[in-house]
Amino acid sequence: MAPSPIAVDVADGLGVAGHDVEIVERKGLGHPDTMCDAMMESVSVALCREYLRVFGAILHHNCDKGLLIAGGAEHALGGGRITAPMRLIFGDRASFGAGAKRVDVPAIAVDAARAWLRSHLPRLDPERHFAYQVELQPGSEELTALFDGKGVLGANDTSAGVGYAPLSETERLVLATERCVNGTEFKRRFPVTGEDVKVMGIRRGSRLDLSLAVPLVDTLVTSEAAYFAIRRAVRDDVLASLRSRLAAIDELSLEVNPLDREGAGLAGMYLTVLGTSAEGADSGQVGRGNRVNGLIAFHRPQSLEATAGKNPVSHVGKIYNVLAHRLAGLIHTRVAGVSEATVWLVSRIGRPIDEPQLAQVGLRLAPGATLSDVAPGARAIVEEELARLPAFCAELAEGKHPVVGPLACD
Repeated sequence: MAPSPIAVDVADGLGVAGHDVEIVERKGLGHPDTMCDAMMESVSVALCREYLRVFGAILHHNCDKGLLIAGGAEHALGGGRITAPMRLIFGDRASFGAGAKRVDVPAIAVDAARAWLRSHLPRLDPERHFAYQVELQPGSEELTALFDGKGVLGANDTSAGVGYAPLSETERLVLATERCVNGTEFKRRFPVTGEDVKVMGIRRGSRLDLSLAVPLVDTLVTSEAAYFAIRRAVRDDVLASLRSRLAAIDELSLEVNPLDREGAGLAGMYLTVLGTSAEGADSGQVGRGNRVNGLIAFHRPQSLEATAGKNPVSHVGKIYNVLAHRLAGLIHTRVAGVSEATVWLVSRIGRPIDEPQLAQVGLRLAPGATLSDVAPGARAIVEEELARLPAFCAELAEGKHPVVGPLACD
């Protein structure tokens, strides 16, 4: 008799909050890696919408090989300029049609990327500041054949996804820092700050040290003295916001733009024209940024799959990673006695996506709880969510579940 594909057990060892050291990173809205993830995910959602409109079904595509190449910029106090456009290369596979019907994949891809840029980076002109290179090609016959429109699709890959809940205090604070700085209210108080925000948090015991990178828009900075005054004001404002959120953290430090050097002129200031380092310093690539929950948590299990841009109906690199986080969250909130949940989902290529090879649930229990108390509830949630997987995939296709993590504060 084959073993059950759903395994529920008690996790070994301490949770991340119980360890002496914890390291967590967040790449924010305007970071080139986040931009690349978000734009390629927008392409997938746009393709799904058009495939459904034209064909009544989502066709094969995986747009998860995007590359954002930095442009050129000259910075100057009072206003710099863009000297060369950024370039977005759309890579991997997409179906251009079926039978006699066709869709304009390159136009859909470029329009989706431009729409995302307009919505999230207000200083950037998607026509003037970006060039677009569409390298999407039709997929292999074997993988394309999975999209036969008959019932639940087979898995596009043999792979695994993982998710966990709840976030630790360190994870919550790192996420809150970036979302605060890129939030509407903060931007109202500090319109000089760009969107390319990055946060690194290191917790040692009950002390948390945060490093925050945030560029200042050079048209709004008139002098070196003004730059460093703004930087100090940003630090004080963020610290005040975070201190109201502390629980087990007793000491909190925050350093803003650690590379800055007073007296060094432009070489000692983090300035930007458009709000992102992609304008002239850093490139980006799909899969190098945050995981599905918006964090890079170095002490947590992680999948190296790039979720953004993969198709939402057969590619488990997307489906299982998003679903695993959802399952962990549902188990943690709905099953009494569970203090933390981690879920792993493993596929086999060609096998129906609602029939994973393995769904492993690792639980940390509240005082007094036993595995026999919580296992039935955890198992039931996994079974229920696998049973509704077609509906979940449809929601993914509409962009209803975060794939690149939360992008806004408000």
